[in-house]
Amino acid sequence: MSNGRTSPDPKTSTGSRGKERAFAYGVRLRKGQPKERVILPKRFASQAPAPAKDGPRINEEIYARTILLIGDDGTKYGEIGTDEAMAIAEEKGLDLVEVSPEAKPPVVKLMDYGKFKYEQQKKAAEARKKQKVIEIKEIKMRPTIDDHDYEVKMKAMRRFFGDGDKVKVTLRFRGREMAHQHIGMELLNRIQKDTETFAKMEQWPKMEGRQMMMVLAPR
Repeated sequence: MSNGRTSPDPKTSTGSRGKERAFAYGVRLRKGQPKERVILPKRFASQAPAPAKDGPRINEEIYARTILLIGDDGTKYGEIGTDEAMAIAEEKGLDLVEVSPEAKPPVVKLMDYGKFKYEQQKKAAEARKKQKVIEIKEIKMRPTIDDHDYEVKMKAMRRFFGDGDKVKVTLRFRGREMAHQHIGMELLNRIQKDTETFAKMEQWPKMEGRQMMMVLAPR
């Protein structure tokens, strides 16, 4: 007895879920032959993806079928297959290192990658050692400083300039000394003259409250 429902014809229809699974695995079902599978050929990307790791692609990580190979001594092999380049690298005991991935075909160089990476790390470490963080050292003086204390302060300034640091000279005025700011200016001019052979003016003298200051930088 019919219940009013129509059953799908198994000869002309496959379940939607079966179709989704078939396409997901790259399989095409032929009409009328639901059990027969046709494997689709794999499609290669026209351009290899950019390196995801820290550093260039090497050896088997190189995706391109053909490359422009340069020898470790600068010899130009020209455009050759990647498999052939791998054979050359194995014969020489070297690595293939992709130096220009955006080129068409990519430019690859023969080298000892382990040694190259070590030398690069060594150079980076030496560069970090040579980097100097410039600091601003402060020298405090009284406007009426005596000659002995002045020479002590100048000695410290020479040491700071020798280390590549800047020097901020600060004069502090007390009480009625504020009425004689010209004394402080004369002292700063004297300092500038005594240091002009190894230091230059970076910030001209100015007043900030009860303080007069200037900044000198090494030449």
